[in-house]
Amino acid sequence: MSTVKNWQLKRDMEYAYDEARPKRQWAIVFDLNKCIACQTCTLACKTTWTSGKGQEYMFWNNVETKPYGSYPLGWDVNVLEKLGKQDWAKNGSYEGKTIFEAAPPEERAVHFSPTDEDWMYPNHGEDDCVGSQDSGGHVGALPHDKWFFYLPRTCAHCTYPACLAACPRKAIYKREEDGIVLIDQSRCKGYGECVRACPYKKSMYNPITRVSEKCVGCYPAVEQGIQPQCVVNCIGKIRTMGFINPPWKARKDNPIDYLVHTKGVALPYYPQLGLEPNIYYIPPIHADRDYLRQMFGPQVDGAIERYRTLAKDPVTAGLLCLIGSSDRIMHRFTVANGVATGFDERNTELVKVPVTEPIIERPAYDEKLETVRNNTP
Repeated sequence: MSTVKNWQLKRDMEYAYDEARPKRQWAIVFDLNKCIACQTCTLACKTTWTSGKGQEYMFWNNVETKPYGSYPLGWDVNVLEKLGKQDWAKNGSYEGKTIFEAAPPEERAVHFSPTDEDWMYPNHGEDDCVGSQDSGGHVGALPHDKWFFYLPRTCAHCTYPACLAACPRKAIYKREEDGIVLIDQSRCKGYGECVRACPYKKSMYNPITRVSEKCVGCYPAVEQGIQPQCVVNCIGKIRTMGFINPPWKARKDNPIDYLVHTKGVALPYYPQLGLEPNIYYIPPIHADRDYLRQMFGPQVDGAIERYRTLAKDPVTAGLLCLIGSSDRIMHRFTVANGVATGFDERNTELVKVPVTEPIIERPAYDEKLETVRNNTP
């Protein structure tokens, strides 16, 4: 095992290979306050990548209802129980063990193995805020307010992937040019070690081809400067894909860096697992704080408070207005004079949007047309 730096944990940790960060790192930010679980992203991914034989229950992108939904069943609960106690210090550093540090000698990572049936219920718990209806929770049995939120998930293309660490064939690799994690289908023999090791369960086994498959980050589109299918098809405009730098190289005009490092409103999920995932979420402001802390870490309270004050922060508000306004990857943004502008890698303007939409009021009676405007159903 090697010692590597994990900035999300604010400490060094053990990993199977030496630290080797790519030239730039693919990343997505999701605003969970806007997701309505329409599953458009799921279908966009499904029809593009997993419509073949053996992929019937395979969803590289899925949207779960938390706290009772999961795909595969119980993936997060099982992983957290296997990991054991997880403590954070007052300075925000993680004091517990990661899945690599807690692994037994014969394993690369602490894991659980989903059964075939676990993958067959991708919409388990959808729109459910109280668990099983048989428990009577729908009539007020819970001791706390009812709540739930939607959690879209893809492969996090982690800086320290568990799938890569566990593969005995060295069939999994991380691209130097963009940090996307891929499986070499010609080397994979379907041992399933990646499926077991990935705590997010985003490496999946195809029983027909007998090899493992996973989200490819829509790399053919990314290579052309276009965002992934799940991003460009999001009707709620909750997500944006770009490239994130580690905090010591962060740029304030980089959209992903700004949301994660500068403003601190977007957080990785389950950072205590130790993979330094590159999926970041703006936490839902209405959900239970204890639940959010175990999912996003101790910084969640500050992230929520900063999100609540967006009305006083035109720069962050302007950047969020840019999300979903272009299918191209934004490498730089500016906000000035009430207008937010996004630019591509060549510094060419992609899109320009107002931070505040203008409101135009018209009188009911139009003197020019000599008629009265009425609302119609």
